[in-house]
Amino acid sequence: MTPFHPRVVIDTNVLLDFWVFDDAASRPLRAAVERGQVNALRSGDSVDEFTEVIMREKFELATDARFGILRDWDRLATPVERVFAAPFACSDRDDQKFLDLAYTARADWLVTRDKALLKLARRARRDGLKILAPVAACAELGTAVA
Repeated sequence: MTPFHPRVVIDTNVLLDFWVFDDAASRPLRAAVERGQVNALRSGDSVDEFTEVIMREKFELATDARFGILRDWDRLATPVERVFAAPFACSDRDDQKFLDLAYTARADWLVTRDKALLKLARRARRDGLKILAPVAACAELGTAVA
């Protein structure tokens, strides 16, 4: 039997949890991405947002560290070149890019901590997309969160 490797869109805040905050709840998901157990997806818009956020001075990261994080994400995530509108809208326009990417790429999951996206979980599930918080994504992977 072939193992399930979900196609996953991960929003900027969860990526920050991976590399800036080292959030314990997100560590198993990050490890799954790094091991190739999760097929992470990225678009130009999502990378642009992540780049803009990671470059903010408030994170107090060295320039080398910032670019290292961006290189890691570029290496780990599969690019989706053309993104189309999802069949419904997120109340937070800044988060629409993740919903659009998930629908375009036929992702299995959209992993987020964003309340506006999480509110759409029931509606998205009818179309085959699970919108999950990081802890729920880890549970879906069958990974114990420390």
